[in-house]
Formats: sequence, C-alpha cells, structure tokens
Amino acid sequence: MAIHVVKEAMRCLQCKKPLCQNGCPIHTPIQEMIRRFRAHQIEEAGQLLYDNNPLSVICSMVCDHEKQCEGHCVLGRKESPVHISSIEQYISDGCLDRIPEIRSHTRPGKAAIIGSGPAGITIAVLLAQKGYRVTLFEGRERIGGVLRYGIPDFRLPKTLLDRYEKKLRRMGIDIRPNTAIGQALTVDDLQRDGYGAIFIGTGVWRPRKLGIPGESLGNVHFAIDYLINPDVYQLGRRLVVIGAGNSAMDVARTALRKGVREVTVLCRSGHVAASAREMEYAIADGVEFIYGARPVALTEQGVLYRQAELNETGDVVQVADTVQCFPADSIIVAVSQGAQHRIVNSTTGLEVTERGLLATDTEGRTTRKGIFASGDVVLGARTVVEAVAYSKRVAEAMDAYLQELTMENRD
Repeated sequence: MAIHVVKEAMRCLQCKKPLCQNGCPIHTPIQEMIRRFRAHQIEEAGQLLYDNNPLSVICSMVCDHEKQCEGHCVLGRKESPVHISSIEQYISDGCLDRIPEIRSHTRPGKAAIIGSGPAGITIAVLLAQKGYRVTLFEGRERIGGVLRYGIPDFRLPKTLLDRYEKKLRRMGIDIRPNTAIGQALTVDDLQRDGYGAIFIGTGVWRPRKLGIPGESLGNVHFAIDYLINPDVYQLGRRLVVIGAGNSAMDVARTALRKGVREVTVLCRSGHVAASAREMEYAIADGVEFIYGARPVALTEQGVLYRQAELNETGDVVQVADTVQCFPADSIIVAVSQGAQHRIVNSTTGLEVTERGLLATDTEGRTTRKGIFASGDVVLGARTVVEAVAYSKRVAEAMDAYLQELTMENRD
C-alpha cells in the first residue's frame, strides 16, 4: 500500500490549474495535499484534508472518484489517472487519530444536531471547533446514519465510524443514542431547553415502493431495511434485486457474502445508475444483470416482468406485451428512499417540498426560525461528499445565527 501510494504521488504533474480539484464537489486541495506528502509532511497534509473535509477518510473510500477527482486528472487522457483516492485514504486514515481536538466551550449558545449521518457529523465537528456546546441526537444505538446502516462493512469498515465517535466525544460533543426526536422529545422541547440553533440531518429512511402487486409478500424486502441488519434475513438460494443504483449493488454483493448463491439485478432501463466501479465489483462478485426488465408484479415464485427492447444507447424502444416470470426465493426492491415525516409531523412551521423533503434556502435555513437542515433529508439520496460540502455552508449560517442570537440576548 505505502509503496503504491508513494509511486502514485510521484506521478502527479502538480498542474498550475488542477482540474482534479475542480472535479471534486468539496474542492479538496489535491495538488497541495500531494505536494506536502512528497515533501514528507504527512501530518500537515492530513490536517489540510481534515480542515477542508472532516470526513476526508470516509470520502476517500466511498466517493465516485472515476467521475470526480480522478476523472478530471489530465494524465487520464492518455494513460491511467493518478489514484488520488488511495493517496487521500493513506494520509487521512493515518492522521485521523493524531489530529488535535479542540475542546473549549468558549462561545455562548448551544446547538442540537438531529441525526449523525455525514451531514450531522460534519456540522457537529465544525460548530464544536467554533466553541459551541453541541449535542448530537441519534435515533439508533450508534452514530453514523447511512454510513453505518446503509453502506456494507466491506466498503466502509464500521471500526472507522467507531474512531469518529471517540473523536467527537474527545471534542466535548455530547451524544444521545437511541433518541429519536419527534417521539418522546420534540423540536419544541429542544428550543425550550436552550438550544439556540437546531440542525436536522435525519436522512432518507422510508423505502420507495414500485407500486405494483406483491410488495407486502413475505419474500419481498426493501433495500434500506436489509442493509441495516442483513444477518436477520433468510433469503434462500436465489435472489432478485430490482434497481440499478449503488444501493442495489450493495444489496447484491452483501447477499452473496451472506450465503445467497445466485443474485440477479433487474434493471428497468438499459442504464445503470450505480458508479462504474461498484458495478464492476458486483460483476466480479458474480452478480448477473438483466436490462430492460419492467416488473409488473411480485409473487412468491419470483418477479413477473415485461421485457423492453433497447436501442444502441440503452434507451427503451418498446415494451413487450407478454409477461415473463423470473424465478426467485426472495426479492429486494432497491429503487431509492424518501424522508420520514416524524419531525415534520411533530413540529409546526416546517414546510416540505413536492418530493417530501425539507424545504430550505441555499444555506440550509428551513421555514422555521432557528432550524436548519442539509444532507439527504434536503437533497434526496445523494453522495456523502455532496452532503459534507453543503453542510459546511450550513454550519457557517448556524454560526452566524447563534452570534446574532447572543447579541439580541445581550440587548
């Protein structure tokens, strides 16, 4: 690993206009990171990465680098691009536990963070660094949100999230596990108890249905439910996964590791929404794909579907009238998720969009004063790095709001 990373770092051309940085949603200073690494300044490189993106090590493992930083590397035009993700992972993973934590409640004001996914962790870190008292409310027993309960361990080790949990506690951040806001405690309770700014980053945990017969059958499950704890499912020998995004790839690859012998992904169109890398890994693991399969019903024997005819670009030309059955012991539906409305239903003044997501402005302000939001509950199911990038802007807005609140209280 170390020799590979050093060689990759030496391949970097140190471009005057680093296109790789432009291709990164959070504008990671890749050129400077590699320059410091090559100058044997790994601690400084690690601090640089963490300051720009507190979840740098996580993003180095789960981002779609082929479309982002590495996809913009100029070396990729004639040969293979610099393997930026490996360099970033090596540096950020090695330095994460050595980066000093700031633990000083120097500013008046408290912030409540609801949800400990990528957005929640990012904002908790940034506000704690600014000196605010921060409490992180997590509905499950451990922090991480979709990072822990939606991404398989073979893609993102849970031990890494455990390290983040320890780091948050060392920063003086209070963590309340098994506390779902909108049940016993509400947003009104938080404001009553002096939380000046409240952040909602609860993600999207409500599965989207296909809207066809059979989705309530005992052999049918939803992807987000399965990924939370795959060990409790008995899927049999043959599994069909309906959907073609990264979640579908995660389900398919996890099922094979849990003992399923045959996994087939039914793609409703001729295109796969998952990243090229995740699809390649799925194929390498033995996952089969059928394109243009339009499910019409789910049964205890398998999936009833109509086969679509596709053109050269993978677009649907026409759909056959005849219905076929693809046999399966179990079926998992993986066609995205929506937001739950527990907090919205228990809080006045919070508006949602037509998609059922929280309505905010560009800096995360919701329609109720003092309440902010970002991440998937605002953007829909998106990437980790997009959630972090957006949350950096929201943290600045929350900081400004808390300062204004302090001034008002003094007056």
